[in-house]
Amino acid sequence: MHLSLHADYALRVLIYLGAHPGERHSTEQISRAYGISKHHLVRVVQTMAEHGYVTVTPGRSGGVTLAKDPGEILLGEAVRCAEPNLHLVECFDKETNTCPIVSVCGLKTYLQEALHAFLAELDRHTLEELLPEKQRGKIADTLTRISGPAGGASPELPGIARRPSGVGKPRRPAQQRPRDQRAQGDQSAQ
Repeated sequence: MHLSLHADYALRVLIYLGAHPGERHSTEQISRAYGISKHHLVRVVQTMAEHGYVTVTPGRSGGVTLAKDPGEILLGEAVRCAEPNLHLVECFDKETNTCPIVSVCGLKTYLQEALHAFLAELDRHTLEELLPEKQRGKIADTLTRISGPAGGASPELPGIARRPSGVGKPRRPAQQRPRDQRAQGDQSAQ
């Protein structure tokens, strides 16, 4: 089973906000902390707001906060909200199914049972359980060090380069000398 990026990012938003209780954070801060696209994150935050998990305050001093107590946020419910299409295989969707053996195959039943067990296990756990106080502080510190000021590598974690918002690939190194200067330097060495 593989969750979509939308569901993955939804859980990350909840973890970020749960690690910073009572604080308002911009989608820019969250996207920098995780090195993910701000554009995609905005859509995820909208989904989570529509389902009552987060509150979005617009404007210059706006941001995102948890709308529920972390103890009320069941991880399974959050996944269902962010991942409405949990069709593990084609035959889960009658409208698009083209499998010729669907009427005689038992695989769909086993996969449905496995999916229900997966979600039931997540429903046994809350965001609060995921973020006990000692762990919450470590996560908050790590995310804050990584997101730091806009652009560049984190001074506290020099091996971690942050991606600019909205870009899925790391930055390219700055160009070396212009081509004509390289050619002149090569000729003078001869």
